[in-house]
Amino acid sequence: MAMDPGIGPRYQESTKYYRQRMPPAPGWTAPVPPYKMYENPLRHVDLPEAEFEAGPGLWQTIAERRSRRGFADEAMSLAQLAQLLWAVQGITSGEHEHALRATASAGALCPNETYLFVSNVTDCPAGIYHYEVLEARLAMLAEGDFSIELAQACLDQGFCAEAGVVFAWGALVPRCAQKYADRAYRYVYMDAGHLGAHLQLAATALDLGSVNIGAFYDEEVNRLLGLDGGAETVVYLAAVGTLNDEDV
Repeated sequence: MAMDPGIGPRYQESTKYYRQRMPPAPGWTAPVPPYKMYENPLRHVDLPEAEFEAGPGLWQTIAERRSRRGFADEAMSLAQLAQLLWAVQGITSGEHEHALRATASAGALCPNETYLFVSNVTDCPAGIYHYEVLEARLAMLAEGDFSIELAQACLDQGFCAEAGVVFAWGALVPRCAQKYADRAYRYVYMDAGHLGAHLQLAATALDLGSVNIGAFYDEEVNRLLGLDGGAETVVYLAAVGTLNDEDV
């Protein structure tokens, strides 16, 4: 009896595209709005406009990019946070439903919503936030410092509690599946990778430290964010903060 290769290889095989055998048309999800909004957040934090002229060039930034885990007890600025958010999901062209973002996304569907665990950013109270792309502002979902709980949920990685902010991307799978059906999961993860790469480059350009995180207890992070773990589930995180002298 042949050994079951496991869910990963079976999924990869079952979602392959073949020239003579394409997968069935999508049909397992209803249309999903292109932007997620919370009706009654605790408060909104308006973000400064992004800058486009300052900073090192692209090639220098790529050469200097590293994963940094040593963060100083020094607050990031709200302007730095705004710049990071623009770099990962900011609108660069178009309007509303046809807006184009800073990062590539399959079918321009952008299924990964950006959440923030803020603990040390000037003019932004500690709490959990959702990034409202169209308004370029933050919606507070919960107030307080959740850095210790988040670090515990990320397999006790202490740098999560020391960062100024931790980004978390929650995948709204149906938003992508409405076009790509089961293959959508491939694109959700690809898109998340684009977001993480842009974040690290932007952090490097701002002289901030950053490290991307793939090790976490899914349901513990979902619980903190209020996600159901099915239709929307966390897929990726990244910690950002000012660098300490030992990790420069």
